[in-house]
Amino acid sequence: MIVPPSTDVLRVLFTLKGSIVKRIALRCLMVTLLAALIVLVERHFPTYFYPVSATPFTLLGLSLSIFMSFRNNACYDRWWEGRKAWGKLIIETRSFVRESVAITDETLRAELLRNLCGFAHALNARLRNEDERAAARPWLARADAISPHNVCDGILREIGEHCSRLAAQQQISEWRYTLLEQRLVGLTEVQATCERIKGTPLPFPYTLLLHRTIYIFCLLLPFALAEPLGWLAPLFTTIVGYTFFGLDAIGNELEDPFGRDENDLPTDAMVRTVERDVLAGLGEQQLPPALLPVGYVLS
Repeated sequence: MIVPPSTDVLRVLFTLKGSIVKRIALRCLMVTLLAALIVLVERHFPTYFYPVSATPFTLLGLSLSIFMSFRNNACYDRWWEGRKAWGKLIIETRSFVRESVAITDETLRAELLRNLCGFAHALNARLRNEDERAAARPWLARADAISPHNVCDGILREIGEHCSRLAAQQQISEWRYTLLEQRLVGLTEVQATCERIKGTPLPFPYTLLLHRTIYIFCLLLPFALAEPLGWLAPLFTTIVGYTFFGLDAIGNELEDPFGRDENDLPTDAMVRTVERDVLAGLGEQQLPPALLPVGYVLS
């Protein structure tokens, strides 16, 4: 996630960090060269050039803008829902740490709380299609006992089994067990929410129609601008192409908010927050440092 130090005019105009310019530069260059070629033909070979009215492009551009706003809103909703899910993960973890003080066996309590750190690492790796068990192993006392099928759920299941045994042995009250179980249910909901976002992209025909319409619009626009604008047509075509291609690229990036792109969620930083909260709850003084932006990017 980009964390800009300021929003002064020069930085906004010229910064490339977090911008989609690098991703759409080739497409913008393509429509610019096409526009220049069309203007050249219109100027030197007017008999080969058929003027096109700008009215259809005005209507199509308005419709396309509305259509893109719907898609980008849907993609941003996915990004924001992912952020809320990870915020809930932090809330449930802190609540579990606070409510676990009823566990008198400090060794067992430390094991359970460190398992929560393992859960956060495993979920982060799962959403990035990485090795869950390897990510969680440093925090798990019995990593090999966790099923590789679903490491995140296996960790929560093991924590729940320990809590259930404590309640059965009357080492914690039923009320306390219910509170701890509610926290585990909340973490399960977090995992399910993130998996739903990760595993359910926007409908492909919806995205495909938008991609095709943008290309058709940007490739045909120079024919309408060449005659009235002359050599200014490539400039305005580039601006329009940058806007439409850029919005399309932003939507693609926000659709999956759990990767390692510059504008994805800073899940590594949130996992580190979980680590610090858990270790502080265990009374440790030497905490790992909070992750800070590197080159304005918080991972």
